[in-house]
Amino acid sequence: MRDLPFPVRDANAGGGADNLGNLPEWDLSDLYTSEDAPELSRDLDWLEGECASFAADYEGKLADLDAGGLLTCVLRNEKINAIAGRIMSFAGLRYYQLTTDAERAKFLSDMQEKVTIFTTPLVFFTLEINRIDDDALKAHFSANTDLARYEPVFRRIRAMKPYQLSDELEKFLHDLGVVGDAWERLFDETISGLTFTVDGDDLNIEGTLNLLTEQDRTKREAASRELASVFQDNIKTFARVHNTQAKEKEILDRWRNMPTAQTGRHLSNDVEPEVVEALREAVVAAYPKLSHRYYELKRKWLGLDVMQVWDRNAPLPMEDTRIVDWAEAETMVMDAYNAFDPRMGEIAAPFFSKGWIDAAVKPGKAPGAFAHPTVTDVHPYVMLNYLGKPRDVMTLAHELGHGVHQVLAADQGEMLSSTPLTLAETASVFGEMLTFRTMLDQAETPEQRKILLAGKVEDMINTVVRQIAFYDFECKLHAARREGELTPDDINALWMSVQAESLGPAFEFMDGYETFWAYIPHFVHSPFYVYAYAFGDGLVNALYSVYESGAEGFEDKYFEMLCAGGSKHHSELLAPFGLDASDPKFWDKGLSMISGFIDELEDMEG
Repeated sequence: MRDLPFPVRDANAGGGADNLGNLPEWDLSDLYTSEDAPELSRDLDWLEGECASFAADYEGKLADLDAGGLLTCVLRNEKINAIAGRIMSFAGLRYYQLTTDAERAKFLSDMQEKVTIFTTPLVFFTLEINRIDDDALKAHFSANTDLARYEPVFRRIRAMKPYQLSDELEKFLHDLGVVGDAWERLFDETISGLTFTVDGDDLNIEGTLNLLTEQDRTKREAASRELASVFQDNIKTFARVHNTQAKEKEILDRWRNMPTAQTGRHLSNDVEPEVVEALREAVVAAYPKLSHRYYELKRKWLGLDVMQVWDRNAPLPMEDTRIVDWAEAETMVMDAYNAFDPRMGEIAAPFFSKGWIDAAVKPGKAPGAFAHPTVTDVHPYVMLNYLGKPRDVMTLAHELGHGVHQVLAADQGEMLSSTPLTLAETASVFGEMLTFRTMLDQAETPEQRKILLAGKVEDMINTVVRQIAFYDFECKLHAARREGELTPDDINALWMSVQAESLGPAFEFMDGYETFWAYIPHFVHSPFYVYAYAFGDGLVNALYSVYESGAEGFEDKYFEMLCAGGSKHHSELLAPFGLDASDPKFWDKGLSMISGFIDELEDMEG
């Protein structure tokens, strides 16, 4: 079953601009018309009955099935995933539209509990797959080409074989999952329910984070200090959530004999630990030529002796502060997509016209932005908190890239469409790059080009440098939690230990900044998610260099890569482009693109 959607982008998009035009809202009726829809009741009844029947038909018998029988079993399991995924997508998306609404929270919780109870009898499925003899499984794949198509699914399931517990324990942990989900909901509801008062205005988290990109430095400082104050007032709750989640993970990892806290994420991402470590080492080694160098340039542009944390995302003094309304944002992104390949524009168009995007900032709405694939026989939904800043346009391009990818991968079916996080960022970051390059080509003056380049460098630093610093923070957090309970001050110290290293000597850090780990949703919802951003950015930079070189047939190869979904390993997907992520030089190629942009900015300074 697919995970619930959650805000996955560390974007400073958030609340309160006017004159943005007609911002679209979701129409969730393609999933269900309402929480009382008869179709929902029908699907719940079917799911309960089919899960019980599936267990009765197959438990204890998978190893005895022939190839055709195993294919039938897989197809039935896939249908169960599709129905459960539809139910949870509807409940989750509806909840994220208004997380402070008690009825929506109850509905989501009720659906989680029902689906968990119904699907508990299915725990045997992956456990028994891992008991099938290797040679027998290979023979089944040779005998049935339709079954062989699912080989990547079997390979990923069997990667967990060394960490598998007894059937009884696995069922217990499956049932217990709803308890862990409650801590995630506590985090979401706490963050969404916070009020920040800045210059007499009461704002939510998104609206306050958005002020960090204001031209007025006093407003940025006021927002930063208010964030610190409110985080501090709630720091015990955030520390409790992190302590509990990290401890739960430590217990699970210990019982499963997983060698590191990161192992589970690497397995789910279908990526080798040494590839991730090569990425991390390349980025950390590049801090001086990336973030340190860029922020020194920005310090001079801002006319400051030293930058404070509220200057990190400040607009440049010469930057155009106009608001980009929704219609213009749509045109900018669609023009970029169509210029690359009309097929991309054709896939993206329905998102704008059919209620597949929820764009407005609203009280109680979840922060950030995401694209959720729902199920393969419906379509994805994109959530934004759109305020009309250039970064919001890039966030639209990013999430729409996810959406296009998810539409193309849907033909793989429920079990093969889902892409590991490391590859899931490919189309989204590529969509951003297409939009950026289109805007850069349209720059009319060197000053406009400079502003665009600086904005892109900042986004890339946020995507690569900041996310690897986040990853290091998480590694330290989980390692420290294994030694005992962490006080808020302990967590604060871990956070600060990675900030100066990643941002560089241009910065000073105000009192209170040490609590800014508290609002990052990735740490709670999906530990170690964050390196996927850096992975995706580096991969796309390398891909884009192939595209810029005029490689023949690039567009067709790119669409084939997206259509593959989760059916291929990253090595297979990159091979047609002559790229290999296991080569340490691969990451240097991606980082050199960022460094090249900074070179150009330095040259503009004369």
